Amino acid sequence: MKIIEIKKINKTYGTGKIEVRALQDVSVTIQQGEFVAIMGASGSGKSTLMHVLGLLDRPGSGEYFLNGQEVSKLSDNEWAVLRNQSIGFVFQQFHLLARMSALDNVALPLIYGGDIRLKDNARLRLKDVGLEDRMNHNPNELSGGQQQRVAVARALIHDPLVILADEPTGNLDSKSKEEILGLFDKLNQEGKTIIIVTHEQEVANHAKRVIVMRDGKIISDKTSTPLSNNEKNLVIPPTQITNVKRNNMKFLDYTNQAVTAMIAHKMRAFLSILGILIGVAAVIAMVALGSGAQESIEKQLSSLGSNLLVVMPGSSKSHGVSLQTGATTNLTFQDADALSKGSENIDRVSPAVSGRVQLVYGNKNWNTSLEGSSTNYEQVRAATPIAGRFFTDEEVKSRSKVVLLGTSVVKQLFDTENPIGKTIKINLNNFQVIGILPSHGASTFRDQDDTILMPITTAMYRVLGKQYIDDIYVQARGPEFVDPAQDDISRIIERQHHLTTKDEDTAFQIRNMSDIKQALESSTKTMGMLIGSIAAISLLVGGIGIMNIMLVSVTERTREIGLRKALGANNKDVMTQFLIESILMSLIGGILGIMIGIGISTLITLAAGWAVKVSIVSIFSATIFSMLVGLVFGLWPARQASKLNPIEALRYE
Repeated sequence: MKIIEIKKINKTYGTGKIEVRALQDVSVTIQQGEFVAIMGASGSGKSTLMHVLGLLDRPGSGEYFLNGQEVSKLSDNEWAVLRNQSIGFVFQQFHLLARMSALDNVALPLIYGGDIRLKDNARLRLKDVGLEDRMNHNPNELSGGQQQRVAVARALIHDPLVILADEPTGNLDSKSKEEILGLFDKLNQEGKTIIIVTHEQEVANHAKRVIVMRDGKIISDKTSTPLSNNEKNLVIPPTQITNVKRNNMKFLDYTNQAVTAMIAHKMRAFLSILGILIGVAAVIAMVALGSGAQESIEKQLSSLGSNLLVVMPGSSKSHGVSLQTGATTNLTFQDADALSKGSENIDRVSPAVSGRVQLVYGNKNWNTSLEGSSTNYEQVRAATPIAGRFFTDEEVKSRSKVVLLGTSVVKQLFDTENPIGKTIKINLNNFQVIGILPSHGASTFRDQDDTILMPITTAMYRVLGKQYIDDIYVQARGPEFVDPAQDDISRIIERQHHLTTKDEDTAFQIRNMSDIKQALESSTKTMGMLIGSIAAISLLVGGIGIMNIMLVSVTERTREIGLRKALGANNKDVMTQFLIESILMSLIGGILGIMIGIGISTLITLAAGWAVKVSIVSIFSATIFSMLVGLVFGLWPARQASKLNPIEALRYE
């Protein structure tokens, strides 16, 4: 029986004046119970076809029949229902929510299907994939293979018509790869229809049918194993979108999801609450908070040093929206070389690129940040290895596959084993470990030791595929040379890229500690002059803080939003969840602001002997007003989150 039938599907992507025809008159029929592999080189259109089949992207033209129903012209909400009930997704990057247990990740589609009470089904699915003893573990406590098995269990939660797998073994070691492929084989033997996108012939060999694509067209479609009579005679009930009672999803379910998201992202929720909290507390003790913040920032600046400058590509704006870094000027090795030779005020220069990679050692794998640099990085960023050695200029020139590991990476991959001299895989390439980086500790947002370092040429051309430099670290000869060094940098970059002085603000950026210090001093003076009206201003800032942090949250959680939509969430689900989060954080921020404001006022009185008068009326008024401001500003991020396209969100870097 036909489970999928597409007729003359076309998909064209427009990039400025250039149009890319990703799919060209593609027609294919897939029967119930088939195991199909879609192969092709990068850019062949196989992933686009997968996205169209999974209702993550709309075709430009053509017809798409899913279980006999024409679905290409259905609404977004109807597509959300179909994604939730009829399609199971397995992604290369796993796409598990990091701070949710394996059980909660598997149960996620149940929420958007209006049947969260069927959570016992999630336990059964985890048992089916052999993870009954790991149900309450978070993804970072699972191996890559185990995370992918959780993703398979999640795909099976609604017993879908078809399972779509996009490079499901691309980030796995060989043992985990065989486990996942074996699991797919078993599911197919049980009658599941499986479509897998892959570029590996070894993976495609598990399929009964292989479709090869090139330039948006199917050039080959071969079946190695015909369907059995039992598979041909399977009867599948027709797809009925109206059977899913999405409109009955209660307000409490939205609230539970919002609370779950806040608990899962405690730091982000805290930062969001902080805006309202400060708005209320500032009415009581703004002077004390301002001086404390100033002292804290000055200590941080002192510890970082004052003779380091960072040259970054600039950013441009289109229709009022800031585009990505590098949209105006691309930095090159020639720029770095010109900086090192063009100024007597500059001591050392180190170009750098960065990205994220998957590491594999034995049966362990780990996703971490990668930075590529030159040999000067060791002195410029105080990165002298605590064990082993740093790479040499010759290794940079030859693009040698050598790497230094951060202490957190060493712990994850090697535990107590000495990593020096060992070989690890980075994106399926062998690299030799030559050193261990010094520990910098965990910051508020990330573990600074969860990183690896390699020659910049290796990172650019062997691993990340980059043509341009992300940053250039410049070390001035001393603190007194920072300003002239910055002027020299501007002059050299302008000359290198034939820029005019008016282009400087958007063409590139130069950051240094002196600028931060001056900004801090200017802000402190402004706060002093506006102290008489600081209460009203701080309340407005509290509301803006909610909006900013929620917008940042939307950006940080772009992939999560894309995942939720892929699993069946519609625009209303996403908007309501974000709006409730804003409401709850405003309420919590107001209550905490009262307590902290009173507490700080008491401490100021005890420690400094200052007389602080607490007004109950002002606190109550500030709390109510700040909550209203927070709610108003929370509407925009919620709307932005709800409008995200699922496939663009899943691709977000």
